[in-house]
Amino acid sequence: MKAFMEKMERLLEIGGTKKEIAFLVVSGIALVCSLTGILDFLPFDIAWVSIVLCGVPIILEAIIGLVTAFDIKADVLVSLALIASVCIGEDFAAGEVAFIMQIGALLEDLTVAKARAGIEKLVKLTPQTARVVVGSVESVIPASEVKIGDILRVLPGEGIAVDGIITAGQTSIDQAVMTGEPIPVDKTVGDAVSSGTVNRFGAFEMKATKVGEDSSIQRMISLVQSADAGKAKIVGMADRWATWIVAIALTAAALTWAITGEIIRAVTILVVFCPCALVLATPTAIMAAIGNATRHGFLVREGDALERLAKVSGVAFDKTGTLTYGTPKVVAVKSLSQGETQRHIYALAAAAEQFSEHPLGKAIVRCYKQNAHAPILKATDFEMQLGRGVCAVVEGKRILAGNMDMMKENGIVCQTNSEIQAFLNNGGTITYIAAEDMCIGYLVLADTLRTESAEMIAAMQNSGVQPVLLTGDNKNAASSIAKQLGIENVYAGCLPEDKLKLIDAYQRNRQAVCMIGDGINDAPALKKAMVGIAMGGIGSDIAVDAADIVLVNDEVKEIPHLLSLSKRMMTTIKLNLSFSMGLNFLAIALAITGILNPVVGALVHNAGSVLVILNSALLLKWRKGKR
Repeated sequence: MKAFMEKMERLLEIGGTKKEIAFLVVSGIALVCSLTGILDFLPFDIAWVSIVLCGVPIILEAIIGLVTAFDIKADVLVSLALIASVCIGEDFAAGEVAFIMQIGALLEDLTVAKARAGIEKLVKLTPQTARVVVGSVESVIPASEVKIGDILRVLPGEGIAVDGIITAGQTSIDQAVMTGEPIPVDKTVGDAVSSGTVNRFGAFEMKATKVGEDSSIQRMISLVQSADAGKAKIVGMADRWATWIVAIALTAAALTWAITGEIIRAVTILVVFCPCALVLATPTAIMAAIGNATRHGFLVREGDALERLAKVSGVAFDKTGTLTYGTPKVVAVKSLSQGETQRHIYALAAAAEQFSEHPLGKAIVRCYKQNAHAPILKATDFEMQLGRGVCAVVEGKRILAGNMDMMKENGIVCQTNSEIQAFLNNGGTITYIAAEDMCIGYLVLADTLRTESAEMIAAMQNSGVQPVLLTGDNKNAASSIAKQLGIENVYAGCLPEDKLKLIDAYQRNRQAVCMIGDGINDAPALKKAMVGIAMGGIGSDIAVDAADIVLVNDEVKEIPHLLSLSKRMMTTIKLNLSFSMGLNFLAIALAITGILNPVVGALVHNAGSVLVILNSALLLKWRKGKR
């Protein structure tokens, strides 16, 4: 629980509101004192505290908007009501209207996240220097100065500065930044490598083929920037209707004054027509829904994210780390020798791999410790063969654990049967085990489905939202996962730009899509989608920064609830809007007939605001099907 809360505090970035809250507290106290007459001995009405602290900023913003861009928003009508109320001496009405409007503005501010630093983190992924080799001389230069055709040397653990082709050496490259897949890929002479990826083991030399803005990581940065710039923001309901509200209010007030000759009735119309409840209708519902989402492990980083989420008709999933756990596990151990049991083969493999730094070797050791409930056998004479595997002496025998290339290079014959081919087709990775120059068995490692993924996909489909699988994995592995989950639309072998283009294609066809992912390679698609949801536990910081919503605890079973909550929130907003507009028109009718004066009118629409807040508060503990 402590870790969960720390994650929430790190991800939720709301600040800059302390002054606003202080002003509202002081203004609220002043209004209470004005209404009760506690401070009537002062030479001025204490309600002026609220007028100055809350009303003056509204008037200034309205004037600036009108003068600079002739932008008519809800604050124009509020300013008119404030000024008119003050002119006829109804200070409390003016202060109360200003106070309610600033509460609405504060709630809106609280639902808007700060600008995020995801692009800066992407930039930091690119190495700032590169080792250029000229003849036998190696020199370190800024990565920006690398030219096409330069020969670069990359040492173990270093990031690759530019795109290129390996010219000497062999290694394993962590390509998760580009493909999202957790298992490093073995590379040798002639293979391509991408900037931003990481060299895990052997040193190698490469020839630069794409540099600067043409390199893979720089293209991804550009994709994130362009996707973010193209995402439309939803305009507040009160501001969207502001022109009509102002026109109707001024017309009604002018006609009433002209017909009755009583300016107080006209001012009352302006006061009751102030869109206080209308302004509160949306942000209060959003804040309550955000509170509900937080209880279920979601952090909403964009104020209008839930509004957008209610419109989605499809959800695009990354595979690795989202629908799966994102870490390789031993899923099968097979014996190819009559004299060897699967348990013994597993023990020999774990013993040989116990000193390995390769992710597959570590996975074998980790899984053995978790499942075998037996100590790891002693191993000596450990040796690692880059891009191939390991060998060690275990129980007096020379044990090899590695890929098919390692077996061939050591003269060991390993037959590829139909069972092995089936594992490979489903995305598995085979580690062969040999003892004394004879292949005795193999282990299958693969990423595994989250236990709740199938149930989550089924619930989503039942609610009418269609899932789509976007993955950098191969077609066979993607199809296998999709079949297990019942997902029909599958796109395999996707690079970051491919995912972005697919999201864009859906949305060009007017199909609003939500993207759910965890990797750096998902960042452009998370930005481009109508709503981006990142896995907060396993996910990279860059994916989290690119997303509108973060699933902190990675419990994907809660995603259907979030989708239902967003729709329920929109229903609540529509009810709030209908009620607030209905109350306004009723109050106008009463103001025209003289039944309401400015103070009573302010209290009436204040009561309307309270009812809107109470209705929104019902969202805090809402859950579909719960009574």
